[in-house]
Amino acid sequence: MTDSLPLFHRIAGKPVIVLGEGEAAEAKRRLIERAGGTVVGEDNADARLAFVAMDEPEAVAEQLRARGLLVNVTDRPDLCDFTVPSILDRSPVLLAIGTGGASAGLAKALRLRLEKLLPQSLGRLAAALGSARKRLRERFPDASERRQVLDAALGEGGAIDPLREDSAEHLSAWLDGASAPEDGGVFEIQLRSADPEDLTLREARLLGSADLLAYEPGVPAEILDRARADAARVALVPGTMPVGAVGLVVILRD
Repeated sequence: MTDSLPLFHRIAGKPVIVLGEGEAAEAKRRLIERAGGTVVGEDNADARLAFVAMDEPEAVAEQLRARGLLVNVTDRPDLCDFTVPSILDRSPVLLAIGTGGASAGLAKALRLRLEKLLPQSLGRLAAALGSARKRLRERFPDASERRQVLDAALGEGGAIDPLREDSAEHLSAWLDGASAPEDGGVFEIQLRSADPEDLTLREARLLGSADLLAYEPGVPAEILDRARADAARVALVPGTMPVGAVGLVVILRD
């Protein structure tokens, strides 16, 4: 269970405090400027974020936090309100890889592996999907239906598989011929253990696509967390099934 909520904070044109000298502080300044933020000093009253790269940061961090700022302290996760992930940039797609401050080296290693997997064209596909948003809504007004159509098209081997270099160029043609998904089904997953790593690839895919989760008492939270956060959830009395559910339904049996 994670103790952090990953967020993308828009700082373009906003002041951000950076305190300290040396490469660690310079790295934070570059990071802020790359995102369009303005690096300012400790006395700035409008800043809401602060980065501290100092040998003895405790007092300064506490003073900033008392003023209502969220504070990041280099190499001191115990003093951090937020941590800085390793960022893979395929603008407008950003992948943020974090370890909760446990190991920046691990986050970097994972980013470098993913750099080899994700094509540079990923940003073009994201931009094309953004431009096609209105057209998608007109073609598929129902949100659940629209999500299922996109899930299929963006899936491995799909018409606009994001790992293909030319998917952005195929988007318009795909949308011209896209059809409504078949009626959703009801799928049952009989758990073999409380470890989500024991789910098969198909079971993990079904959990990630489900519109509704119906689960018996005893299903671990770690399993339920593999589903979409916005999927509806129903706690089942053992032996019962949801009534009137539409779309893809997954029944979890402990």
